[in-house]
Amino acid sequence: MKLSFTRSGIVRAPAESVWDIYSTFAQWPVWGPSTRGVVASADQVGIGVTGKVQTPIGVWLPFEITDVVVGEKWSWRVAGVITTTHTVEAVNINKTRIGFSVPIYVAPYALVCDRAIANIGKLAAAQ
Repeated sequence: MKLSFTRSGIVRAPAESVWDIYSTFAQWPVWGPSTRGVVASADQVGIGVTGKVQTPIGVWLPFEITDVVVGEKWSWRVAGVITTTHTVEAVNINKTRIGFSVPIYVAPYALVCDRAIANIGKLAAAQ
């Protein structure tokens, strides 16, 4: 049994806008507090896409996108470890629930998830 927790929040933006921000690698350093840079084999998440993500302390870690349902969710493996599942769910035409499901062993990451939700909300509202 996989133990995880989910952090989520509702932002005032259409799900399509939120998905675009959430799934486009060039946007990750803008909304992700734990991401300084990304180099990937594609522009957006897709099953099997690989790359490297730079942490706030400058360390680059390899990643692979392991699961994608376009417009709804994506998951990845970082440095060989299955980590976060990211979700997008339309609440209505102008509100979207953003979620992060994270393994329980990285529970302090909840603070990073909360900040990311706020950042994505600001970006999506500005579009």
